[in-house]
Amino acid sequence: MDSESTPANEHSINESQPVVTAQSEGDRGEHRERCELLGIAWHERPAAADAAAVALIDPEVAVRLRVVPIRFDDLTLVLAMLDPLDTDAADEISALTGRPVLREGMEKKHFSELMREHYGTTASKMADALAGNADDADDELEHNLEAIEADDIHRMAEEPTLINLVNLLLLEAIQSRTSDVHIEPFENELKVRYRIDGMLHEQKPPPKHLQPALIGRIKIMSGMNIAERYVPQDGKIALRFEGRKVDIRVSTVPTLYGESVVMRILDKSSLTLDLSTLGMRDELVSTMDSLLEKPHGMVLVTGPTGSGKTTTLYASLTRLYDPHKKIITIEDPVEYELSGINQIPVNPKRGLTFASGLRSILRQDPDVVLVGEIRDNETADIAIRSALTGHLILSTLHTNDAISSIGRLVDMDAEPFLVASVLEGLLAQRLGRRICQHCREQIPLEEDMAQRLRNDERELFGGRAWRGAGCEKCNNTGYLGRLGYFELLRINPAMRAAISTSASQSELREAAGDDFSLMRQDGILRAVEGETTIEEVLRATQDSDEMVS
Repeated sequence: MDSESTPANEHSINESQPVVTAQSEGDRGEHRERCELLGIAWHERPAAADAAAVALIDPEVAVRLRVVPIRFDDLTLVLAMLDPLDTDAADEISALTGRPVLREGMEKKHFSELMREHYGTTASKMADALAGNADDADDELEHNLEAIEADDIHRMAEEPTLINLVNLLLLEAIQSRTSDVHIEPFENELKVRYRIDGMLHEQKPPPKHLQPALIGRIKIMSGMNIAERYVPQDGKIALRFEGRKVDIRVSTVPTLYGESVVMRILDKSSLTLDLSTLGMRDELVSTMDSLLEKPHGMVLVTGPTGSGKTTTLYASLTRLYDPHKKIITIEDPVEYELSGINQIPVNPKRGLTFASGLRSILRQDPDVVLVGEIRDNETADIAIRSALTGHLILSTLHTNDAISSIGRLVDMDAEPFLVASVLEGLLAQRLGRRICQHCREQIPLEEDMAQRLRNDERELFGGRAWRGAGCEKCNNTGYLGRLGYFELLRINPAMRAAISTSASQSELREAAGDDFSLMRQDGILRAVEGETTIEEVLRATQDSDEMVS
């Protein structure tokens, strides 16, 4: 993207790398029509480039002009161009090679593949190159990181090579579906790890001597104070990647050997706002829909950090959305923008907390209110009273299972009879890895795994289980993507009576009867269907399973 069209607070990770920015459908159509009028060839499929032709042009020139030489003879050089109407670029290549240029166009994605194949690099390769370039001065720098002044860090962070390295780290993270990038300083090394499908994968690290500049560059991009290295900071990076907006939340904390950085990647294009696609079985979707149709009351989604609660709530709001309803959220922070829904970010520094914000929201005449999290007594009290006065309240709690949420509300000084009056449903969830559907296969159920299953569960598998064999699509891990395991409890009259009398968890579970499905049972059914593995179900639901053992 051209700098003129990029907002000041946004960055493009395409500017310094052989990655082509997106063209709109209109741009592609116009290019193609004009090429046809001018007799310029247009490729529907990827073109093959001759290595000898590619060698005619310096990579820096090719990347700058967005061109790839395809082939040549004594008379002409055939040139693939992102913009085949750019005669200035063609003339420059002609002057450099001493050959007349024959221009050709192609689809953006094919051109991007061609550029990467011949002029691309990776963060790993760049880290190797930078490590090889470390000199004695850099080695000295490794042991004196604290002595570096902010001005020096700023200067180092603006070096083109450093900018390219950070761009590549982010580019590869987005392409590999990474949810979080971890940059961790240790005494003699700097670690980089990507969290993909919930698991951390170590990457080729940059050399230790680049630590101040690398972290400084990230802090500059996210609007942090580069001179402050001894207190935690939070920031945000807005990126343009292949024509779409990607937001990155950045957090730094000081450690023994420098600042640790975690970047949470919020890529709306990868956000799934459909309960079925998230892994919820049809019968649970039907029950959830019946809860969301309630005119008032409270529906809570529970689970530990990173279990997908916010995504489930966003998917619920998408199902709820109706032009005739006023929907307002208050979140910390707003992770994704939802069309047609008023979203308020919490700002404690200015006095806007969940509790104060919720009070103000109720004066906005809402039908549905999403409270990002019920954290304290005051928020719990206001949320419950809001549900009593005709509003549907959706929120989250940090508990291991659904029934524990009732006790958590009471621990926040909520009156049991009020909790019984407003609660409509409780959904607990975990995330597990999904078997790669490209390489999944059935295998005999191993004896040690069979021993970990209960008798009724073992019978469901019939001596067979599923696994991912590993392929190129899943990077030979056997897993691709994630899905949820859900535990949905609909509050029935017997439960309301039990909650009012402060019944124990076992009594509440007995009162739930058939209106309750356990998370482990849900996961086992997904494993039987070949959507996940037994190992993943047992790993993800272990803590919730202990609650009912």
